[in-house]
Amino acid sequence: MDYDAYRNYHAVNLEAQTANASPVQLVLVLMDGLLEEVARVRAHIEHKRYEQKGLGINKCIGLLNGLSSALDLDAGGEVVTNLARLYDYCALRLNEAGLRLETAMVDEVAGLLSTLREGWQGVQRANG
Repeated sequence: MDYDAYRNYHAVNLEAQTANASPVQLVLVLMDGLLEEVARVRAHIEHKRYEQKGLGINKCIGLLNGLSSALDLDAGGEVVTNLARLYDYCALRLNEAGLRLETAMVDEVAGLLSTLREGWQGVQRANG
């Protein structure tokens, strides 16, 4: 597989998706990328590709930190505070999964993130 061509296509596709995106649409793009990387981390653990697993976990944690840093904790109240805690929990569990090489922990994070993504989709639908 030509990974450079794939990366170039992915970069162009990402740029097109984010060019005129609303804040909620940007969160959904980030969530999609995060879920894809979580799936790759799981596969890396299963196939004992430990270097790639570590790189993938770092990408996931970077995305989670980006999502968390975009939150307005002062204006968002309890919901936003809980969302920040959930992002932190997901980062912690991915780190633990990487250390223990446990795919069940990765699956837990994937499930939580999928539920969050559904919630963001609901926000998008409600706001047109």
